[in-house]
Amino acid sequence: MTTGALITREPVVNQQRAITANRLIVHAPNFATALQTLEMHRQYWPTIHPVFISFGRLVPTPELLDWQPPENALIEIPAPAMQYPQIQELVLKLQAAGVPLALSWYQPGTPWPEQADCRFVLADQAKVTSPAGAPGISLAWGLADVQAFADAVERGYAGAAGWFFLKGVTPAKELAPSHAQIVRLLNLVRNDADITEIEAALKQDVSLPYKLLRYINSVGFGLMVEVQSFRHAVTILGRDKLNKWLSLLLVSASRDPAAPAVMQAAIARGRMMELLGAHLFDKAQHDNLFITGAFSLLDVLLGTSLDVVLDQMTLPGSIRDALLHDDGAYAPFLRLAVASESFLPDQLRAQSEALGLTVQQVSAALLQAVAFADTLSFG
Repeated sequence: MTTGALITREPVVNQQRAITANRLIVHAPNFATALQTLEMHRQYWPTIHPVFISFGRLVPTPELLDWQPPENALIEIPAPAMQYPQIQELVLKLQAAGVPLALSWYQPGTPWPEQADCRFVLADQAKVTSPAGAPGISLAWGLADVQAFADAVERGYAGAAGWFFLKGVTPAKELAPSHAQIVRLLNLVRNDADITEIEAALKQDVSLPYKLLRYINSVGFGLMVEVQSFRHAVTILGRDKLNKWLSLLLVSASRDPAAPAVMQAAIARGRMMELLGAHLFDKAQHDNLFITGAFSLLDVLLGTSLDVVLDQMTLPGSIRDALLHDDGAYAPFLRLAVASESFLPDQLRAQSEALGLTVQQVSAALLQAVAFADTLSFG
């Protein structure tokens, strides 16, 4: 496997658990490789939200001054390195160059130059009970679940980085009526029902046609013409391609105001799988890869177990095998997408090597997936 930097990611959310930024962790043997990787993939850079860039265990070097970060990037400076005068000097030079900065692994008493603006401070909440006195907006890290996030907010944190919102959900035994209606709609399309019948099902919830057309006409889809109706969508896309976009209706069906962060994660998983599997599967299966990733968080989004949802859906066996049994042709790609959400790269590297993928392919797909998910509005 080609040597280089791997990138993993996690979201940054505010007190309402709405995404406010993406955090990229660059795992590289040195700064030259890390910066080369970021520059190589600049064309795929997510631009909707600010992007925190963490260089993991690397101590910042003056090489940072020779690199022009994307406009929405914030460079993280690890707090342990701030004890060194040369790092404090580097911070001042980055400040003078107009590079937005954040402080990670904050501990009370960490020195920070008064002349430098610190936008955000990330702290391991297990080690820093209260962020009072931090030089920037405080974000908790290392949270176990949603309740731990609530506790951190109570202790003064303004938000958090990480995947805590995927944990601590108690599944229900059946689908809510609004979710069941979308499942029925998906089954009609899968079973090649008459367009009139599908349209009638679509119109039973007035928000569904609007949301479907909004997704199809999003920047991420890249159509040259604006789709005006469901019939128009069938003409332009074909029924098979519609399965992918109708799946977004189910992924975005949660009424929970905090759900958009989970929706973004689900869509990013699906898009990453689709991109990485493109050269290994025929085109007919690309959308199934996307749907597998997108549906992998339905239990969190809909508040019910995956088997309850999938038992009511007409889906290819390959999707069901991956989601329910971690088996089949799509399962390794789902494992890889999930591994990209870890702060540490070991599992991602192992999954990439098992599939014969280079670090360049994986990092490019991750950035494209995040950028794609961010183009969809889940409000």
